[in-house]
Amino acid sequence: MAALGRRAFGRHCLIPLTWACVAGQTLHGAQKRVTASLLHRLTMASNGGGLEETYVETKNDVQEPECRTNLTQCLLEKQRTPVARGSLEREEVVLSLVDMGFSDVHIHGLLSVQPGTHPQQLLDIISELLLLGLNPEPVYVALKKSPQLLKLPIMQMRKRSSYLRKLGLGEGKLKRVLQCYPDIFTVRQRDLDSIVNVLREKCLFTGRQVTQILHSCPHVLQEDPAELEYKFQYAYFRMGLQHVDVVRSDFLQYSIAKTRQRHVFLERLGRYQTPDKKGQTQVANPSLKDILRVSEAEFLARTACSSAEEFQVFKKLLAREEEEESESHMPDEKSASLEEEEGVREGYGEGEGLGE
Repeated sequence: MAALGRRAFGRHCLIPLTWACVAGQTLHGAQKRVTASLLHRLTMASNGGGLEETYVETKNDVQEPECRTNLTQCLLEKQRTPVARGSLEREEVVLSLVDMGFSDVHIHGLLSVQPGTHPQQLLDIISELLLLGLNPEPVYVALKKSPQLLKLPIMQMRKRSSYLRKLGLGEGKLKRVLQCYPDIFTVRQRDLDSIVNVLREKCLFTGRQVTQILHSCPHVLQEDPAELEYKFQYAYFRMGLQHVDVVRSDFLQYSIAKTRQRHVFLERLGRYQTPDKKGQTQVANPSLKDILRVSEAEFLARTACSSAEEFQVFKKLLAREEEEESESHMPDEKSASLEEEEGVREGYGEGEGLGE
C-alpha cells in the first residue's frame, strides 16, 4: 500500500494530501494527533491568505477509513476538487502548533484570535514567547487577552524579548507579568526605561531586587514614575522600611492610599512607630503582612484592635487633612516634604541598596 501511495503521489505531485487521508500515517501518538474535523474547519480566507474560522460539513467519520484503505482513490478525488495553497499553509501551521505542545482548543483559539494574521507571523510571535520560557497555556491566554501582540513586527518582538531577558524576566518568570500586564510587549520602550530607572537610580534597588519587584509586582510597570518614587520614599522615610523589606513584602503592589490609611491609623493608635536611625522602636511594630495583606475586617480585628466605625471616621478626617495639605503644597513637593519631615536616614542608598 505504501509503494502504491508513492507511485500515485509521483503521478499527481501537484495534488495536496488532506489530513483526513494521511492523519494516521503522518503523526504518531495521541499527543501529536489533530482531528480531521479541526483541519476541515480551519479554512483560508480567499483574499490575502489570512487565518479565519469557518465550518465545512464533512463525512470524515465515514470516508476517513476508506481513504486509508484506498489512497489512490482519495488522490484522484482530490484531483477533481483542487485545494487552495492557503489550506496547505494552514495545515503546516496546525502541525507546527501541535509540535509546540498546543491542544486542539488552543489551536482553534489562536487561529481565530486575530483574523488576517499571516501564518508565519503567528508562528514567529508564538515562538518568541516560548523561547522566553512560557508554556503553551500562558502563551494562549496572553494572546487571547492582548491580540495586538500578533501585529507586532517580529524584530520589535525580538528586541523586547532581549530587553526582558536582561531584566531577568526569562526562564518562566514572565508568566505572572503577562497575566497582569500583557502590554509589556507593546508599551513604548522609554516608558519601561523610566520605571526601571526609578527603581535603580532613584530608589537604589539592586538589579536582582528590580527583577524580583517586576516579577512579583508587575503592576508597577503601569504606574507613574513620580508616584512610584513617592510610594517607595513613604515606605523608607515614614514607615522606616529597608529595601529588602519592600521587596519581600511586595509593598509596591499596594496603593499609597491604602498603605497610608492603615499606617497612620496604627500610628495614631500608638501601635506603630517609625524606627530611629538605629532601627529601634519603643513599640513592637506589626508585620507588613498583618498591615497590608489582610482584609480590612481582619486588619481592624487583629492588628488595629479597633472598630469599623472608628476607622471610617478616621479615613474621612485623613482625607480632609490630605486635601488641606495638597492646597498648601505643590504636587512636585511630595518627595521633598517626606525628606524634610523625616530627614535623610542613615544607610539610604548604602549597602543593600547598591550593587548586585
